[in-house]
Amino acid sequence: MASHGIARTERTRTRTDEQRQQELAKIETYRDLEHQVRAKVAAGAASYDDPALFQLTTKLLRLNPEYYTIWNVRRRCLISGSLCKPSAGSWPSKASPSSLPSATTRPSFAPSSLSSSAATPPSQDSPTIGGSGSTPDPEAEAEAEADADADADEETKEAKGSRTKIPQQQESDRVVLRAELDFTIPLLLGFPKCYWIWNFRRWILSQVILRLPLSQARDIWMTELGLVSKMLDKDNRNFHAWGYRRYVVATLESPALHGKSMAESELAYTQKMYEKNLSNFSAWHSRSQLIVRVLDERGADDKTRAAFLDDELALVKDALNVGPDDQSLWYYHQFLISQITSYQTQATVVPALTLQERIGYLSREIDDIKDLLVDYKDTKWIYEALLEYSIALRRLELAEGRAGEREDAHAWLAKVQDLDPMRRGRWSDVKAQFVSAK
Repeated sequence: MASHGIARTERTRTRTDEQRQQELAKIETYRDLEHQVRAKVAAGAASYDDPALFQLTTKLLRLNPEYYTIWNVRRRCLISGSLCKPSAGSWPSKASPSSLPSATTRPSFAPSSLSSSAATPPSQDSPTIGGSGSTPDPEAEAEAEADADADADEETKEAKGSRTKIPQQQESDRVVLRAELDFTIPLLLGFPKCYWIWNFRRWILSQVILRLPLSQARDIWMTELGLVSKMLDKDNRNFHAWGYRRYVVATLESPALHGKSMAESELAYTQKMYEKNLSNFSAWHSRSQLIVRVLDERGADDKTRAAFLDDELALVKDALNVGPDDQSLWYYHQFLISQITSYQTQATVVPALTLQERIGYLSREIDDIKDLLVDYKDTKWIYEALLEYSIALRRLELAEGRAGEREDAHAWLAKVQDLDPMRRGRWSDVKAQFVSAK
């Protein structure tokens, strides 16, 4: 059995009696912790105020951070106990109640439900957060306070008096939220691809936006970006961390944190990462998501855009000349070709190219890829690219009014069928595309 082309070797593990007894003791401790948590949760909603339950979740999650239901219990403990509950006249919400959980809102699962069954993990690329929305307007606050003073009824006086407690509430929440972020760091280092740790950290950060002043919230989110950078320095192909980075950047750019575009710095970051390791799918993917946006923000003219495309194509072709077996490079090359061929249905790097210029680009790319066959006759990615681009070229030529024929395409198709026999159905579909493109 192989994974990513690397054969697995079977190793026989021998354990001493002492090691076996230690493992059994760990299992017994784990089961006892789980039993205690279940018993407290079954006691009802009041149990979430119990600090003992919170400490039990700490111990259990350190043993098994994959136990996602315990993360939900921990959230409820925080909402019910450690985090301050807003009172009348407390700090303004930075988001509408419908988009953010309030401090008194409980997660939507039954108190006695502690199922350990698996669930489908949410997408790691989704940038949705709990703290989106408008931020406090100082002038509006001042006007509201003036109106409240004019009314001067007992209810307003009580609410106004409670405002003096806001800094203490925010400081208390800041300490709790900071501690929770610190709690997850060693867990992420040990389990960097565990969905539930990332999800809990996202929830904590959404509470940061909801509960803390803008300057403090933004500082914490910037620190989060630094943490992700360190994780990617350790494992630059961790797709969880890459998706999380896009989420953090999107939040830092959002109105919730009075953000501005970070597209330029993120594009530079992708370059730094693929220069360390060309076989980095996530770096190339992030780059593909940024370049159209960067060019738009620069206000690039048609000449600058064409030059940018030329540079990117040259970059990938140089890499392919060294490593034509690298699938990540072919995927990014396919993205660049799509900027030439899919100009009618999406925003592209070079929207102003004429049809004739697009045909010229694609013809040159096909010729350059054919040159790779001199040294790499048994690399299936080369034949796949030639087939795909030949179909695209034929359609562009038909749009221009001339029927292009590529007799060598049939030889490429036969070769890739030999190199990749497990996907015969796919290659039958490709053959059909040649017929439909006529």
